[in-house]
Amino acid sequence: MQIVTADIGGTHARFALATIEDGRVTDLGEPVTLKCAEFASLQTAWEAFGAQIGQPLPRAAAIALATPIRGDVLKMTNNPWVIRPALICEKLHVDRYTLVNDFGAVAHAVQHCGSASFSHLCGPPGDLPDSGVITVIGPGTGLGVAYVVRGADGYRAVETEGGHIDFAPLDSTEDAILARLRRQHRRVSVERVCSGPGLAAIYETLASIEGRAVVSMDDKTLWQLALSGEDSLAAAAFDRFCLSLGAAAGDFALAQGAGAVVIAGGLGHRIAVRLPQSGFEERFLAKGRFQRLMETIPVKLIDHPQPGLYGAAAAFAQENAA
Repeated sequence: MQIVTADIGGTHARFALATIEDGRVTDLGEPVTLKCAEFASLQTAWEAFGAQIGQPLPRAAAIALATPIRGDVLKMTNNPWVIRPALICEKLHVDRYTLVNDFGAVAHAVQHCGSASFSHLCGPPGDLPDSGVITVIGPGTGLGVAYVVRGADGYRAVETEGGHIDFAPLDSTEDAILARLRRQHRRVSVERVCSGPGLAAIYETLASIEGRAVVSMDDKTLWQLALSGEDSLAAAAFDRFCLSLGAAAGDFALAQGAGAVVIAGGLGHRIAVRLPQSGFEERFLAKGRFQRLMETIPVKLIDHPQPGLYGAAAAFAQENAA
């Protein structure tokens, strides 16, 4: 059967047609990416997708949302859209649907993607383990966290809001980042640092340490400067970002009892080639008495271009398997 699969984040809404057969995703069509800020709701973006591909949409849907999937009203974490599950069939003209958290969807993708869809970042070489827990973490507009539990009788993808645990500084520079963020937020989560917007907080803190005037710029421009190396302070902020991301990934692996870690997310994909040369691995391993344990955990990058769309469709296939 054919379904619409959607991945709705804080910045972008992605749509595609997917084919489900024998409980698996056998085909994922060309994705269409829309800017959430240009649409009033999921319904209007959904209709725009249908108009863009120029054909009637299937009456089944898999929808990944960047918010906890709980309650009668779902409010996006980094996006003003509001979704009411009870009205989805009526508003989107579907007969059945699956809702999944956006990083729950990525966890489904991790389960179903073959070894060719992963590249090695650090730790022992080899494929992901066939049993046990795999932590999935990814920076984007926010910080997504989930995990996969594999066993002889199948798998379970578990959604979490781990990105909202407290940020834990490890040195004086990170103490300064925390202090700066605390002036803006009553509570500082790890997402405030290890996400796209987090680079600005790091950059502004480093400017303050050096006594420079803080230059405000949009996130896109700052990331371009950081990755191109045109601005040495932006490049230093990116190095610090990688350190914090490595520390967070190690924390989640310890907390979830993981035997492997997968880095995903829109930003994770963008910085993939930079992470192996950064301080990510050093901070991932720096867990005191548990460093030897951390050295046994492989860390991979998922290379699939649309893990959210693919994973949402996989979640629908699992839920509707005969």
